[in-house]
Amino acid sequence: MESATATDPGPALIVRLRSRTYLVTLYNRLRRASDATATPRTVIFGGKAAPGYRMAKLIIKLINSVARTINQDPLVSQLLKVVFLPDFNVKNGQRVYPAADLSEQISTAGKEASGTGNMKFAMNGAITIGTLDGANIEIRDAVGHANFFLFGLTAEQVERRWAEGYALRSIYEANPELREAIDLISSGFFSDGDRGLFHPLVESLLTRDDYMLLADYQDYVECQERVSAAYCDQSAWTRMSILNCARVGRFSSDRSIREYCRDIWKVAPIVPEQRRA
Repeated sequence: MESATATDPGPALIVRLRSRTYLVTLYNRLRRASDATATPRTVIFGGKAAPGYRMAKLIIKLINSVARTINQDPLVSQLLKVVFLPDFNVKNGQRVYPAADLSEQISTAGKEASGTGNMKFAMNGAITIGTLDGANIEIRDAVGHANFFLFGLTAEQVERRWAEGYALRSIYEANPELREAIDLISSGFFSDGDRGLFHPLVESLLTRDDYMLLADYQDYVECQERVSAAYCDQSAWTRMSILNCARVGRFSSDRSIREYCRDIWKVAPIVPEQRRA
């Protein structure tokens, strides 16, 4: 749950588009056959956009429009709820970090969109679903690979895919659920029949997809299915959560300050006289 204030759609809000596309897929599955055995979820999005940041604002509009549709559906809303937390920052984030079971840090590998936010979630027991990007790499090594839900291309695979020619349209055509989700957004279903409202987002996905969201889509969906299955075993999930808390101490500010003092500032702590005695 990071914010982005760049002049293009930026990785932090683009990954919300990735998660939003999956959410539409999940919605489609549930509305076709509301499955009582499905794992209930409340999905919380947080973010903000600069005043002139049109694409980011459009992504936030899509989040809220899909949330409204899902939350008003009498059947699907029994299993799925969607919340958007506006103007996400450290002050209101302190209420979210302890409440989360799953931390989505799903930036495309090599884009470095995941930073200290995922550390805060992990310190509060949330298990991370993410790519090998940014701080995710360190967290996964710290908590153990079995306690981290990994998906997606590596940075090297992303570069290779671009070099070989990224046939994104063929991915869209070959994946029925992906095509259904994008077409539903494009149809005006979430915008009161306005087919043009979200056209810039759909057009960006199908003609550019700078962050390779389509390439990672199927792996992300399958990883989310592993998350749902794991959550059903509450004993195992609780163990993973505890290990996340216990093993991320290396990311504390105390450790960082000690290392700065030792390696950069070359200073030693001052011990009060009474403590020396």
